[in-house]
Amino acid sequence: MKELIVMKFGGTSVADPEKIQRAADRAIAKRKAGHPVVVVVSAPGEMTDELIALARRVAPEPDSRELDMLMATGEQVGISLFAIACRARGVPAVSLTGPQAGILADEAHTKARIVEIKPRKVHEELARGNIVTVAGFQGLNPHRDIATLGRGGSDLTAVALAAALKAGHCEIYTDVHGVYTADPRVVPEARLIERISYDEMLELAGAGAQVMQARSIEVAKKFGVPIRVAHAFDVHSKGTWITGEVSSMEEAVVTGVALDRNQVKVTIRDVPDKPGMAAEIFVAMGKADVNVDMIIQSAAHGSVNDISFTVHKDDHANAVKALAQVQKRLKTGPIEHNVNVSKVSVVGVGMRSHSGVAGKMFKNLADNRVNIEMIATSEIKISCVVDRTDGDRALRCLHKVFGLDKKP
Repeated sequence: MKELIVMKFGGTSVADPEKIQRAADRAIAKRKAGHPVVVVVSAPGEMTDELIALARRVAPEPDSRELDMLMATGEQVGISLFAIACRARGVPAVSLTGPQAGILADEAHTKARIVEIKPRKVHEELARGNIVTVAGFQGLNPHRDIATLGRGGSDLTAVALAAALKAGHCEIYTDVHGVYTADPRVVPEARLIERISYDEMLELAGAGAQVMQARSIEVAKKFGVPIRVAHAFDVHSKGTWITGEVSSMEEAVVTGVALDRNQVKVTIRDVPDKPGMAAEIFVAMGKADVNVDMIIQSAAHGSVNDISFTVHKDDHANAVKALAQVQKRLKTGPIEHNVNVSKVSVVGVGMRSHSGVAGKMFKNLADNRVNIEMIATSEIKISCVVDRTDGDRALRCLHKVFGLDKKP
């Protein structure tokens, strides 16, 4: 028997009955080729967003446990329809929820992390000859409640299952042909990347590239799961392989650029300039389950300074609540929130051994009259916060100045 393959179909790939049938045909073709097949399915179309909107019509801030119960139903619609399509074609298939598949998660509702996978039932159903269709985006928490895994959580489900089942690789099917040097909707000259390292993909995902969830790449890297991202309905699509680094990758200084429009810049004015103040602020963010991205602290003026940081817009409400308590406790100045920002980033493993990337990036932005509000760097990434109105232009300029429109 050939190696087991985990396939994942995103919401746009199962948005209507015809697409569900075509996706089922792809899975059936793999099974007929001799591969045991596990398929992870997202909620069809925009169903998750529609369910969230429905909940907020009932209550502006719905309870997180009940919101998870509601959102999890979208994936159950997807898996059952997918299994029905397979069976209608004479191929045995069975649908399983995340808890049925043995996916155990922690207590953080709406953004839970996978703790462990016990795929006994998945193995049993594979042994019966079934295509096993698993609901993405969900697991069972310690209280035996359903917990969802955050935006893009079906990617995480697929990669984690591939690791637990020791699959040969994981295939992510979507409505694009793979990973591009930039978002082709903003940069028409963007090129398909044939192969990219886990580290580069992790940085691009964290910088706003929406092809893969960042947490799924972390799991893939940890367990060495090769991932292929390809178009759901173009059988000739070569796609992009996400794997460990290979020597040829070092030839490119910058591999891709990304734009994140979902950032909010938060500034706390007049924070007392003494030890422990930053800790107070960011411990509070951690307790509120808010992921902080970029941080900058101004030079002290008198006995106080200002601290700015960015959070994802989905975490903004929780950040506001937590900071209100911090403000009272520390007796800081006002708290400012700027939602009209974007984050633009350049990523490439070649930056480890090439100097001058930051200077080239900043000069290009200056030449194009793009003001930089914040800067953050890692070994293979440089990110800048800019005004939202400058985001698309900054992305196009950086893509061109680093020669990403030209095939290496």
